[in-house]
Amino acid sequence: MKFVDEAYIEIAAGDGGNGCVSFRHEKYKEFGGPNGGDGGRGGHVYALADSSLNTLVDFRYARRHEAKRGQHGMGSDMFGAAGEDIVLKMPVGTIISDAETGEVLYELLANGEKIMIAKGGDGGFGNMRFKSAINRAPRQKTPGWPGDKKSVKLELKVLADVGLLGMPNAGKSTFIAAVSNARPKIADYPFTTLYPNLGVVRVGPEQSFVVADIPGLIEGASEGAGLGHQFLRHLQRTRVLLHMVDIAPFDEGADPVAQAKAIIAELKKYDKTLYEKPRWLVLNKLDMVPAEERAARVKDIVKRLRWKGPVFEISALTREGCEPLIKAIYQYLRAEHLAAEPPAEDADPRFS
Repeated sequence: MKFVDEAYIEIAAGDGGNGCVSFRHEKYKEFGGPNGGDGGRGGHVYALADSSLNTLVDFRYARRHEAKRGQHGMGSDMFGAAGEDIVLKMPVGTIISDAETGEVLYELLANGEKIMIAKGGDGGFGNMRFKSAINRAPRQKTPGWPGDKKSVKLELKVLADVGLLGMPNAGKSTFIAAVSNARPKIADYPFTTLYPNLGVVRVGPEQSFVVADIPGLIEGASEGAGLGHQFLRHLQRTRVLLHMVDIAPFDEGADPVAQAKAIIAELKKYDKTLYEKPRWLVLNKLDMVPAEERAARVKDIVKRLRWKGPVFEISALTREGCEPLIKAIYQYLRAEHLAAEPPAEDADPRFS
């Protein structure tokens, strides 16, 4: 299924039902009094985060979502029934913002999270509400209140622990296919990856993390060139970035260091926070370099990049070096998670 990460929809909660004017009609009771009930509230519109979804494609074709209005009040003290609510299932990571102002309204971050995004209108009052000592036969009623109506933008940012950076054909898709359950399209031409791929990497029993393969970046991506600019925002939620560099490019005139520097510059232009995220250098396609030349080539790339962070040498095709990289990533994520946990409260000495 094609990855759709942006959609515009119209949502409308139901209007409240109108109140009713009615009087009792009973035998031998000339003045029965008011018994008009209130109208029912309109249906609400909810957004529900569903981890089984990974695209907003359904909202490309169903753009208007409207809840039912409340039933009108009736005689014999009967209130109208509430309008039926509607629940819109969205992928985890969906951001809901006002289509006109761009203001972020809601964000779905956890599976099963349910948020009311449009409130149904309250029902109107029937004439029994207006009965008083000086107004024994009121004929007043109120109409139902209108429900919320909004134009909203849905934007999906993938929730991944690790993001893959790199030029087209750096081997990102081959890597994610080698280490996870994802099966992206792989070919020997640029821009094979046209939309993000998510893969779950299993390290051991109950030990895993999620990696995102983002379309390759080129120089000018932050201004809209190429494909990767559409998905740069997906890297904002990752906890560590793997900067994958092809150390044996097909084009003999291509300079891996110059390409790596261009991507780093694009990150800095796009978002300084993204630029400052932890980045690890992954030198890929080790199998394409003669064994006696590998050490010298790796040393040259690291030196010219002035790279200060972790460096890994792998071959995604043969999986050489992938296992140590995976274990290092998991240990880093685990340590970061433990560091972020609040300290345990001191035990009560009475129970120690």
